[in-house]
Amino acid sequence: MSTYSTTTFVASSSTRLQGAVELLGRLLLVALFLLSGFGKLGAYEATAGYMASVGVPALMLPLVILAEIGGALAIAAGWQTRLVAMLLAGFTLVTAFLFHNNFADQTQMIMFLKNVSIAGAFLMLAANGAGRFSLDARKAR
Repeated sequence: MSTYSTTTFVASSSTRLQGAVELLGRLLLVALFLLSGFGKLGAYEATAGYMASVGVPALMLPLVILAEIGGALAIAAGWQTRLVAMLLAGFTLVTAFLFHNNFADQTQMIMFLKNVSIAGAFLMLAANGAGRFSLDARKAR
């Protein structure tokens, strides 16, 4: 085997591994949003009441569900990744400030920081794109 073909094989394997890791990262990142969106569908009235209790109109709930489920599916598929990731980063930060702002409660502080961390992951995704195994990459080819 020549040096060129060995190098080509290693580079190709590395690219596939990177693409697989990017896909897995996207799936892990949006699992919470997908489950949360479907959970809101199953507990629609309770969720609307909770939102209203912190001053968010219950009429916003369909948009929240759409953002969570639709955004999660778009990121998982790698479709319009940079745009959707920016939108979900903003959504996640807004929910942190609206729903997890009682910093005297350690659980709420942790939930706030979890949202901030997730927003950071979305910003990284917005900066770097979805990667090899995505609809965005397929469209670019």
